[in-house]
Formats: sequence, C-alpha cells, structure tokens
Amino acid sequence: MRAITLVPGTAEGEVFVMAEPLSFWGGLDPATGAIIDRWHPQCGTVLTGKVVVMERGRGSSSGSSVLAEAIRAGTAPAAIVMLTRDAIVTLGALVGRELYGKDCPVVMAAAADWPALTAAGRLTVAAGAEPAEIEIGL
Repeated sequence: MRAITLVPGTAEGEVFVMAEPLSFWGGLDPATGAIIDRWHPQCGTVLTGKVVVMERGRGSSSGSSVLAEAIRAGTAPAAIVMLTRDAIVTLGALVGRELYGKDCPVVMAAAADWPALTAAGRLTVAAGAEPAEIEIGL
C-alpha cells in the first residue's frame, strides 16, 4: 500500500498499535524505549525496534527532542505510521536522521488502509521518493 513520506528511511518490524495517542515528552523513556506515562493504557511497553502505528501524536513540542534522543540511543521505534500529519513526531525523526544519521521513517497512511495496518503482525516501510510503500508481512 502507499503512504505519504514525512521522514524518509527504510525499516521493518513487529507492529505495535497505540491504543491512544502518546506524548513522547513525559511519555517515553529515551534510555529504555518504554512508555512511562502512567496514565497511558500501554504503560511499560517497550517500543524499541517496533513499527508503531498510531493515529496521531499528543502534544508537547518538547516531544520531538525525546524522540530524537531515543533515535540517538538506539531505543526508538523502527518506524512510525500515522493517520494524520504530526509536526512534533516528524521533527523528532528528522532531527535524529540529520544529527545522528539514524533512520526512523515516518509516513502518513490513507484512512482506507488503516484497518489492515492495525491488524498486521509485521510491516516493512520504505519511505523515500513519493509515494512511500508499506508492505504487510506475516
């Protein structure tokens, strides 16, 4: 399926579907990759190396620095697939790419593809020139 590239890169991994939006600022520990927001229903889950599928991010402009730090530390998700554009998530992944030379591709999927993406076990994201490609694995 096709998507819009927000941050280029290629990644593959197990799908992790966010039950609700996450603010990386105060919500993710960049040292471990774990969700630390105690009010988030998936608190304690480690996102490292996973293809995170989430409708949108949740605030705080400082979240981009936390995502960039997780990318630097090697604890970030492998890729992020969203339903809506999110400048904070996009900026964090771009900074991680530019400063540290590490990819965490970010793409925006079509609403029609959302049910298949959230039901997938693994995804491969190839985000370069438009359009990005998302392949569902087993």
